[in-house]
Amino acid sequence: MSQGVVISLGSINADFQVRVDRQPDLSKGVLLAHDFVRLGGGKAANVAYLASRLGISTRLIGHVGDDDLKEQALRSLREIDIDLQYVQAVAGQSTAVSMIAVPPDGKKGVLLAGNANYQWSEEDVEMVSAAIESAPSGSVLVVDYEITPFIANHGISAAHERGIPVILDPSPVKYVDQSLFSQISYIVPDAQEAKQLTGIAIDSVDHAVEAGRYLVEQGVKNAFVKLKDGGCVLVNSEQVVHIPPTPVDVVDATGAGDAFAGGLAVAVVEGKSLLDAACLATAASHAAVTQYGSQPAYPTRTQLDALFEQIVNHAHVL
Repeated sequence: MSQGVVISLGSINADFQVRVDRQPDLSKGVLLAHDFVRLGGGKAANVAYLASRLGISTRLIGHVGDDDLKEQALRSLREIDIDLQYVQAVAGQSTAVSMIAVPPDGKKGVLLAGNANYQWSEEDVEMVSAAIESAPSGSVLVVDYEITPFIANHGISAAHERGIPVILDPSPVKYVDQSLFSQISYIVPDAQEAKQLTGIAIDSVDHAVEAGRYLVEQGVKNAFVKLKDGGCVLVNSEQVVHIPPTPVDVVDATGAGDAFAGGLAVAVVEGKSLLDAACLATAASHAAVTQYGSQPAYPTRTQLDALFEQIVNHAHVL
């Protein structure tokens, strides 16, 4: 029996990243930077990269421009054998660009030009449908809103109709269509996104649980609310689980949220329990912050399994 695939629908970027000595402040003039790198990035691209690195067949749905930056955005994805047949180069458009500054605490600042990510038309709906409908049973769809919103919405509905579970990374929150929450199997907001979605400030585990319960009441089947300390809570109609963080050296938080979504997708395709899925996703996000850059920091299966064992031993039901 063939295994399902991870289908990743969303943003594909060319990342330009530097280290800085403090958070950028435009009112304070020029800030000197160092360790400049050019990488592939974007939420959907990062999810696909992690899943493929962990041995899961992956297909990416997204847009790049018809410029020289598309090769920067796609090179690493080709090298890791991701199915790119549903990635289109949009004529006359620039590839999305993310400009990332990483201070010593690893909590990056980002400027994002969405460019081709937001250049979708009604004609693209058929391509999105084909990518989802042709996926084998046991597949999962991961969606973000760093693309034209109606395309994200269509992907959610197409997957739901096919019986494919949907993982929603609700970013940016302002584009999220909450009327589709009943079609969402898993939602993975960070603390800020959870506050925007629920009105609840995530200042404690209890607040995260409260926000998770609110999302479940709105129709989401499973809410994974990520905590500021690196842990998360899993909330559904039957259980509440707290996954505390494991200490790691934080170098760069770029792509950590994408690693969480990708790790969760891998766990779903592999048929893991919800508890193990939450712990695997948390382990992936932990690993992602320990090196500079997003995709280059993503773990091998051996590295991920070692972190998973540390994390799962401390998870507990509330």
